[in-house]
Amino acid sequence: MTPDPLPATATDDPATEPPPPACVMCFNASDPSGAGGIAGDVSTIAAMGAHALPVVTSIVMRDTADTFDQHEIDADVVAEQARTILEDVTIAGWKVGFLGNADNISAVAEVLSDYTEIPLVTYLPGLSWLEEEHLQPYLDAFRELILPATEVLVGNHKTLQDFLLPDWESERPPSARELAVAAGEHGTRYVLVTGIMLTGKGPEQFIDNVLASPQGAITGEKFERFEAGFVGAGDTLAAALASLLAAGSELQAAVGEALAFLDQSLDAGFRPGMGQIVPDRFFWALPGPEDEEGGEAAPAAETEIEDRKSTSRRIH
Repeated sequence: MTPDPLPATATDDPATEPPPPACVMCFNASDPSGAGGIAGDVSTIAAMGAHALPVVTSIVMRDTADTFDQHEIDADVVAEQARTILEDVTIAGWKVGFLGNADNISAVAEVLSDYTEIPLVTYLPGLSWLEEEHLQPYLDAFRELILPATEVLVGNHKTLQDFLLPDWESERPPSARELAVAAGEHGTRYVLVTGIMLTGKGPEQFIDNVLASPQGAITGEKFERFEAGFVGAGDTLAAALASLLAAGSELQAAVGEALAFLDQSLDAGFRPGMGQIVPDRFFWALPGPEDEEGGEAAPAAETEIEDRKSTSRRIH
């Protein structure tokens, strides 16, 4: 005799289930170091309380010090990964990282064009490891197809200068606003420029991180420069920002929280190999001194971020 099925409960009805976390689709390379790429996106998005939908665009050969090569993934395979899950899941945000080649850029741009209401955060990493014959077509396609769909372009100051203003001749570096003007000519609404070098009155050096539009700087954070090398910082910042925007945060508040999150991830960073430091996106889950001694619970993630803002030091 088989038992009668249990009566349906409220949790069996999808209409009564609690809403899922915001879903963010990220297009990025597979990074075996776990510092950036798809691994970095997934861990960052999860740490921000959202759900990642990872689409692999390339397999890079790298360690924690350098990137050496890549194995490209066919553009049709990239598009099929995205289309398959988009038929099933409703997304609230996009995050674009390294796409592999110009054909993949075209495939991703075609997917993005069907969801123009979804905010896109794009990260442009340094690509000096790519051979020139592959680099220039990549950047040209990126400029033509990804920038017009981008809400916020994230990148290091020097990387964005080389990409957006390659013929810059002034002795002074371009401002965040000037980079935003150049990006705006291709349809990008905002740039989040990191690693702008500033000199303090004492021996300390500071870096500025500025969100700007073509009309001017909007918000940002200054951090004391820390003499250490990091890998995965840019992907972490962009993925955190994409998660916050997907969850409905206002842009300026999202930028401030994403920068604070990155700062704390780097502050708790670790060196798993012989290369650079990897961000710890789950710094807030580590036991505090009181936990280790059997005392009261550590503060919540939000409190941890706020408490450490005054000691923010580093973004490269």
